[in-house]
Amino acid sequence: MKYNRNQKINQVTEATLVIGVDIAKKKHVARAQDYRGIEYGKALTFDNSRAGFTRLSNWIRTLMTEYGKEEVILGVEPTGQYWMPLAAFMRKECIKIVVVNPLHVKRTKELDDNSPTKNDTKDARVIAQLVKDGRYSEPNIPTEIYAELRVGMNLRDRLTEDLRRVKGRIDNWLDRYFPEFGTVFKAIDGKTAMLTLESFPLPQEIVDKGVEGIVTTWKQRISRAAGKKRAIRLMAAAKDSVGLTEGLMMAKQEITSLLAQYKALEQEIENLMIQIENILKEIPGTAEMMSIPGVGMVTVAGFISEVGNLEGYRHPRQIQKLAGLNLKENSSGKHKGQTRITKRGRPRLRALLYKCIMPLVAKNHEFKVLHHYYTTRAKNPLKKKQSLIALCCKLIRVLFALGKKRIPYDGKKLLTNPLLSLVQEAA
Repeated sequence: MKYNRNQKINQVTEATLVIGVDIAKKKHVARAQDYRGIEYGKALTFDNSRAGFTRLSNWIRTLMTEYGKEEVILGVEPTGQYWMPLAAFMRKECIKIVVVNPLHVKRTKELDDNSPTKNDTKDARVIAQLVKDGRYSEPNIPTEIYAELRVGMNLRDRLTEDLRRVKGRIDNWLDRYFPEFGTVFKAIDGKTAMLTLESFPLPQEIVDKGVEGIVTTWKQRISRAAGKKRAIRLMAAAKDSVGLTEGLMMAKQEITSLLAQYKALEQEIENLMIQIENILKEIPGTAEMMSIPGVGMVTVAGFISEVGNLEGYRHPRQIQKLAGLNLKENSSGKHKGQTRITKRGRPRLRALLYKCIMPLVAKNHEFKVLHHYYTTRAKNPLKKKQSLIALCCKLIRVLFALGKKRIPYDGKKLLTNPLLSLVQEAA
């Protein structure tokens, strides 16, 4: 969508009280002004607590009464997570919340006093000035089921990262005490590999157990356990191991602890995904999104958790900008710079789309044809990574249409261009 700042400026009228709040962890600073930039009263410092928020609300009501204002718009600089409780409180007070770009605050703070001085009081005024000039955006704060989904997917990301860390520590342990383990098992998260590490992780324990003892242990716990050939290979690797032989008692305690953490995290992620799946079923349009071959529950859940309710968007280009996939140009005079994506917005959404488009290009017929067309067309052929970015934008449009119109995926509609039909026939 075209950037229409006039509409934002028109929201700030003579009857509007403009508030700028500089956010910190424990104490915030607020300053008030009118639509022309004339400041009202002194700066207010208030705590990051219910009492502090109530004090701010009362201060705002007092200024509105004193100066005859009928409405208020409150702008904040989204500093980490500290602004979220204040935004939620003000929404309940029916006070409009907007956010300003921290980069804009940094670059415009010298306009009034021609000084690079930075302090909370000054930043609060700069934020108010940016709001007055229409240089703000309205945050899409998820509520109800969409808030549940975002919190759930954020938790999944953290648990997945923790799982990767624990897996890395297990690999570290194996490199020290049993580096030959990887020649017998391709991955440590297989059932037989995990059982081996639980029962006899050290090479000397494997030698003491013997081939028959190893096979017996496997068959007792796993219905389709590895056979005798793998047990023989494991025994040979253990006999020739160059792993450390000192501190083995604590080494076994270490691997036991790591395996317990790994299993606990796996179980926690599994339980969480069941809850996320149930939440996703309550959101209209998600089933149609998952009808795209190659797009699964995790992708759709991640997309909705970042974007929120699709009814809040008029055009998919708004989501494209939210993901930082809109283009920027660097040209001046005769110089024609490269066109790149801005990478502004939500990095998780951008990463999710890019990770999703890779397997789509490999396995989804329509996206494979589009990728081939973008990279081989006679006019303005794209590089492979440029094509992937273009297809991320295409995926946004497809997900937007399916989710909003509640219609299943139809790959033929992606290949309506006659040139694409020729490419499809050639493929």
